Amino acid sequence: MMANNSSATYNDTVVRQFSLAAVFWGVVGMAVGVLIASQLAWPELNFGIPWLSYGRLRPLHTNAVIFAFGGCALMGTSYYVVQRTCHVRLISDKLAAFTFWGWQAVIVGAVITLPLGWTQGKEYAELEWPIDILIALVWVAYAVVFFGTLGIRKIRHIYVANWFYGAFILAVALLHIVNSAAIPVDMGKSYSAYAGVQDAMVQWWYGHNAVGFFLTAGFLGMMYYFIPKQANMPIYSYRLSIVHFWALIFTYMWAGPHHLHYTALPDWAQSVGMVFSLILLAPSWGGMINGVMTLSGAWHKLRDDAILKFLIVSLSFYGMSTFEGPMMSIKTVNALSHYTDWTVGHVHAGALGWVGLISMGSLYYLIPRLFGRTTMFSVPAISVHFWTATIGIVLYIAAMWIAGVMQGLMWRAVNPDGTLVYTFVESVKATYPFYVLRVAGGLLYLGGMILMLWNTVMTVMAGRANTVAVPQPAAA
Repeated sequence: MMANNSSATYNDTVVRQFSLAAVFWGVVGMAVGVLIASQLAWPELNFGIPWLSYGRLRPLHTNAVIFAFGGCALMGTSYYVVQRTCHVRLISDKLAAFTFWGWQAVIVGAVITLPLGWTQGKEYAELEWPIDILIALVWVAYAVVFFGTLGIRKIRHIYVANWFYGAFILAVALLHIVNSAAIPVDMGKSYSAYAGVQDAMVQWWYGHNAVGFFLTAGFLGMMYYFIPKQANMPIYSYRLSIVHFWALIFTYMWAGPHHLHYTALPDWAQSVGMVFSLILLAPSWGGMINGVMTLSGAWHKLRDDAILKFLIVSLSFYGMSTFEGPMMSIKTVNALSHYTDWTVGHVHAGALGWVGLISMGSLYYLIPRLFGRTTMFSVPAISVHFWTATIGIVLYIAAMWIAGVMQGLMWRAVNPDGTLVYTFVESVKATYPFYVLRVAGGLLYLGGMILMLWNTVMTVMAGRANTVAVPQPAAA
């Protein structure tokens, strides 16, 4: 067996950096989210400043929570997991360090350029070509470190979490490079290499698979490692985990066209997207069941373990979102839901409930171990964070579901003579109370993240104090 002294055996420096960055960027991204949610309720919060306008801050919010918070959590946990499950140190400390600092440079680039209005106007792919090139370079380095470490592993078996992390890394590289193909005009402007409906199809092949691989496959890698570790139980079914992996990876790639129902995209392509979206329900729920059933015979642990609450409840939101998504892909349902706040509610059920909670639970597991402690500085604060976040999510998504269905019904309501019953402005006015409720939910969620930041800072400081006070044993 290898020594348990991670400072000697494993490269945990880069894991620490990504973990702390994830917490920091989580607060930043969610704060911007609360601001733009508030702007929809009270537009004067734009303050008449162009770079504080909703249209510029909204892509900053999505990039910050997905790629800054989520990306740092994914990279940090994948580096931690691949070392522990392969019993080797990362193949290159320098390349690993490059992935951290390069990724932070990407995030800072987004923070500067998006408020300035430099954008390609593509959902989840707004960043302009110089930053896109940096993303590709960092991602190639990330792939080399991850797969290189797998290649020098000391045990033959590749644990299933690494299959999900690996699929996420490969698919995101393919998606990013193909969708970001552009013709530069100057340093801040480029035009897509595609045109018309082809551009839309490539964008939503990318956009939905950013959800499928960045926001699902990678975080399932977290789920398959951290739930068994925190519960101290083996995964419920290893066979189911393999079926889950291959079914999910194959099916997700084909679901993108469901974003383009009732558009110029050929009808057959829309139908293919709908059918594969419906099929997607099976592997998604298979994975959810596998994670939840890992607690079979140990359900009592949920009563006292707040970290386990984060991890298991995240799966509940994963199951709910992956039922809702296929349902919304059905053309007749989509005719009601699309372009309404129902879609916003669906996205945030997945983002806040699944991605947010699984990341927070995994980070609460990691951070004390990375800084020489057995628990976070304040265990009760973890529980407060869980309930604050969960109540915030429910307020947010319930408000958006109700608003979305109401909007869809108002927009399609017609008088006997064929004229519209409601003007668009009337639907906006009717939505206002739900926008205020969304702000309340967002504030609760942000409050929990700020509490996590405080708890993390205190844990790091306490861990460093212990390290100074108690000499660490030499590596075995």
